[in-house]
Amino acid sequence: MVTFIKHLIKNSAQSLFYSLKPGKNIFLFLIILILLGAFSAIWSELLWLWSAALSLFAIALLWDLLQLYAIKALWAERDAPGKMSLGLWHDIKLTLHYESGRFSTNNLRLDVFDCYPVNCEYRGLPQKISIQSGQWMTLQYQIKPLKRGNEQFTRVQCLIQSPWSFWLKNHFLNVHSATMIYPNFAAISQYALLATENHLSQLGIRKIRRRGEGMDFHQLREYREGDSLKQIDWKATSRLRKLISREYQDEKDQEILFLLDCGRRMLSHDGELSHFDHSLNAMLLLSYVALHQGDAIGFSTFATADDKNTQRWLPAKKGMATIQSLLNNVYDLHASAVTPDYTQGVTQLLLRQKKRALIIVLTNLRDEDSHDLMNALQLLQRKHLVILASLKEQALEQAMLAPIVDFSDALLLASSCDYQSQRQKMFDNLNARGVNYLDVTPDKLAVRLVNRYLDIKSSGQL
Repeated sequence: MVTFIKHLIKNSAQSLFYSLKPGKNIFLFLIILILLGAFSAIWSELLWLWSAALSLFAIALLWDLLQLYAIKALWAERDAPGKMSLGLWHDIKLTLHYESGRFSTNNLRLDVFDCYPVNCEYRGLPQKISIQSGQWMTLQYQIKPLKRGNEQFTRVQCLIQSPWSFWLKNHFLNVHSATMIYPNFAAISQYALLATENHLSQLGIRKIRRRGEGMDFHQLREYREGDSLKQIDWKATSRLRKLISREYQDEKDQEILFLLDCGRRMLSHDGELSHFDHSLNAMLLLSYVALHQGDAIGFSTFATADDKNTQRWLPAKKGMATIQSLLNNVYDLHASAVTPDYTQGVTQLLLRQKKRALIIVLTNLRDEDSHDLMNALQLLQRKHLVILASLKEQALEQAMLAPIVDFSDALLLASSCDYQSQRQKMFDNLNARGVNYLDVTPDKLAVRLVNRYLDIKSSGQL
């Protein structure tokens, strides 16, 4: 029993010491007491004044502490989006409510800090507020997620100031909130606003009219100068006694599959985003475009960690609801430290995908990958049309354009040129084998990939 009481007293003291801090006025009064004590040591007639001041100070400290702990209730609510976009600022609202107790003050002063998710930047915290008893007060701040996945808001920290500013008390309110950090789909929203004939060029996306005929019958119309004789519908012409042509359109039932590299090279960063995040953004934008074209979209991953939850497969589906399915499948997907095995990734995809499709491989290549990659692409090309999209570091281009000042700069330029030469040889070899490829920096990937898709769509290659 004695041990239990000692343990209780010890824990209570530690808790009190952790939550309670001295305020600014306590130091001011301590300085006054020290000065009075010094004068009392010189003039003994002032000893009674020092004793009285010490007693009043002790009473004031206890009364101020009583008012601080007599607070009846302090609540908080958080209004946070259930889904956020990576790299964008989002508004978070906190609503606080205060009720005073019998001995506590009607006007509470406090500093408010929200325990936001770890992988975020913030602005607008902490905030100093003054709240009346019975009042509801709303404050707002912003966070910017830096990593995709599931994140948690844990609690709200309030640093409460006592009425006479002798004490500061740490008070934590358990207000749990969950949010999902999605890839940045702002580019998709921008495309939705600009995706008209007159505004496509604002995104750098061009639509090329194909020379020749489409693959699917669209409608009958009157013959126009320049129409091929093959387009003339002789039965309709005979019936209507004027030349009638058949009009064709591009096929809309094609399937687009993304083969997404989740290996170690995709961990490279250009700016705030990794190459993996840039690839996800490009995949989402192209998916939006392809779904509007009437095609089906799916994806598969390779070079994932051993955890089975990181291996993803989404069969090709049509309809704009597929965008939400994509987001739900990739928002918590991250690159790992695994070395990519292209042959294994392609083999798994071929076992799942039987219908001919456009396969888009998103990766970050090195010249040492050429042998394994070539074997994998040859397997894919037997049945499917392939686009290889490889990301290259912006630092490589910057190093080749930087001025040479000293010997280390010259070495850096020489090594960068040699690396670029080896890389170009690899892509020349791919081109000789008939591989359709892109070698771009991450910031240009999305638009270049959409343009290449539209070129293939217009030419009827698939």
